Amino acid sequence: MTSHKPAAITFRKPVREDGAAIWDLIRACKPLDENSMYCNLLQADHFRDTCVVAERGGEIVGWISAYVLPQDADTLFVWQVAVSETARGAGLGGRMLDALLTRGECRDVRRLKTTITRDNDASWGLFKKLARRQGGLLDAEAHFTRDTHFQGKHATEHMVTITFPAAARRAA
Repeated sequence: MTSHKPAAITFRKPVREDGAAIWDLIRACKPLDENSMYCNLLQADHFRDTCVVAERGGEIVGWISAYVLPQDADTLFVWQVAVSETARGAGLGGRMLDALLTRGECRDVRRLKTTITRDNDASWGLFKKLARRQGGLLDAEAHFTRDTHFQGKHATEHMVTITFPAAARRAA
């Protein structure tokens, strides 16, 4: 009897050649906002130090795009988290966030920010769990509103801020 153990998932920085596969993954993860393939190429190239690819058996099954805010070097902004349907249910989003926060490029990060629509239960759950694991304080407020910023065509995005305790971040 042959055992078919699934391949391990590894985390790495993206390379520009990953851009098209990242774009395909995001397109398959409804209701994530689709950016252009060029945007994902730029993220994989210019922001690779603060982005994460999760790979299993040579296939990209997870992606986080993030960057340190130019005006606030203590804050990491997470733009998108995408997990392939084939890799859901195993905490991959949280594991990618943890891997990102332990990188040397994030050693000075004291806050994480992201925007989430009120109805995105999966994202709320992901970031609430991250705050609990890290011992952080989570706060949220309307940031980009339906009427003021989206001309009524997109739900309000709430700015979620997780403030990490300094001692916990130094230990990570």
